[in-house]
Amino acid sequence: MGQFFKFVFASCLGVILASVALGALSFVMLTAIASSAGKKAVSVQPNTVLHLKFDKPIPEKTNNLPMDPFNFKEQKILGLHDILAALERAQADDNIKGVLLETDGLQGGLATANALRDALARFKSKGKFVYAYANAYTQGAYYLASAADKIYLSPVGLLDFHGFAVQVPFFKDLLDKAGIKAQVYYAGKFKSATEPFRRNSMSEENKLQVREYLEDTFGEFLSDIAEARGISSAELRRIADNMAATLPEDALRLNMVDELTHRDKVLDDIRQKTGLNKKDKIPTLTIEEYAEAKPAKTNLKAKHKIAVVYAEGNIVDGKGENGSIGDVKYVDILSKIRKDKQVRAIVLRINSGGGSAMASENILREIELAKAEGIKVVVSMGDYAASGGYYIACKADSIFAEPNTLTGSIGVFSLIPSAQQLLNKQIGIQFDTVKTGQFAHGISPVYDLTEAEGKIMQSFVDKMYETFLGHVAAGRGMSRDAVNEIAQGRVWTGQKAVRIGLVDRIGDLDDAIAAAAKLAEVSEYRISEYPRVKDPIKQLLEELSGQSTETRAQRLLKTQLGNLYPHYRFLYELQQSKGVQARLPFMLEFR
Repeated sequence: MGQFFKFVFASCLGVILASVALGALSFVMLTAIASSAGKKAVSVQPNTVLHLKFDKPIPEKTNNLPMDPFNFKEQKILGLHDILAALERAQADDNIKGVLLETDGLQGGLATANALRDALARFKSKGKFVYAYANAYTQGAYYLASAADKIYLSPVGLLDFHGFAVQVPFFKDLLDKAGIKAQVYYAGKFKSATEPFRRNSMSEENKLQVREYLEDTFGEFLSDIAEARGISSAELRRIADNMAATLPEDALRLNMVDELTHRDKVLDDIRQKTGLNKKDKIPTLTIEEYAEAKPAKTNLKAKHKIAVVYAEGNIVDGKGENGSIGDVKYVDILSKIRKDKQVRAIVLRINSGGGSAMASENILREIELAKAEGIKVVVSMGDYAASGGYYIACKADSIFAEPNTLTGSIGVFSLIPSAQQLLNKQIGIQFDTVKTGQFAHGISPVYDLTEAEGKIMQSFVDKMYETFLGHVAAGRGMSRDAVNEIAQGRVWTGQKAVRIGLVDRIGDLDDAIAAAAKLAEVSEYRISEYPRVKDPIKQLLEELSGQSTETRAQRLLKTQLGNLYPHYRFLYELQQSKGVQARLPFMLEFR
């Protein structure tokens, strides 16, 4: 009888707790819905100025990044291509008079900055103004601002214009002291992703490739600014080498900025430019608000479709989260597209430094199957399409890259940590083993790999490298040896990649879509975008139900680390990686 009462009590308690949880969930959902419903419809008034900040990460596709579903204020983070499309619509909108660009930093890579800069230049060409103001400019922010008609800087601000550099941390001594041995196997003399775990400095091959792509991208950076500001590239390099424009007075004297003033004066200039009185409020819209007020039009009558698949972030095994390329998710996406009889072409937009070789292989297989069905495949590269990012690109019918895209890095590696010394000598834990054969215990973190086991691991890495070379050779119409000459894990810029045959043309996503339509021989079509990003309410439900792939610890770290979080995430994913990796060996930030 006692057990019966315990059962009844436990059941009732469970019902009560479930009701409380359901009530809390309902309250949160109602709050979210009310917050959304309470928003006023956005309208575009005459003399409106677009206020661009770019102070959040810029995904390739809107909301395709890990988001905080509890933050009801920011439930849409516009993707790069929706930003560009909105700016294009604003060019022809008589109510939009100009842009106020107000960004101290830019959370995006070189190709992203270049695309935004080009869009602002096209906006200006329609007779509209672009004014830029900041308390301080990072190099990325200044590069964007250089497209403006007028660059303002605070009288007590600064211009951080110092050139490009790559700093690589090395952990070998730390691992040695901790008693952890990094057992590394790689293919490609330029494949430097494992150097921080097996060396204390960069190899000569790595220094060579880093120096080369830094010079290429810095040269492009200087050339664009030189054209906009009427300063020679040589003079700009001298200014950067000496940090000669750091102080606001020097920046003005060197023609890096046009005026030293405060924000209220900039607003007065905008009022004068738009014909407003000094006390009038300037009608402003964010790019998100403008995109909502003037959404893109889709030709629903078009019979044929071009599928644009955004592949951004690390390539991972499994489903992955928003902002990553999980092979399970992308294989499913490509499989459904392949079976859609209305789809005539796929444009794969890649912004990835790679990741899992196995996941890359699975995604590439779906691309091959799509081509076998007669679907044309065109690749458009963003900031990165390297290593695994190039793996999934190499068999496309045509490949487009930006001039400063980082691509190539055709090489693979495997990293297996051993804690034998840590356990045996520093902690005092010993292991003994009985086994039926020399390889019976598999790869164990408590033992160093034997010479025979090391040979097996290296042969597996070498085989994966040969597979990579074979895919590139088949996709690019080159011999295996010709690919091997330009592979070896070496990173190339988009411009260099065209010259050596890894890329077909320099161009953006619109160029790639136009090429796909031409290859598919369709004149009328509509764009269908993937992946389908879940709305914030669905993300909230997953968070509350524990289905979200991002842990609460990761959310906390993201909040605490801020701009440093991507560095932690990069090292964490490298440490957590399983199997052979095809991954770019660094993160390159545009600061």
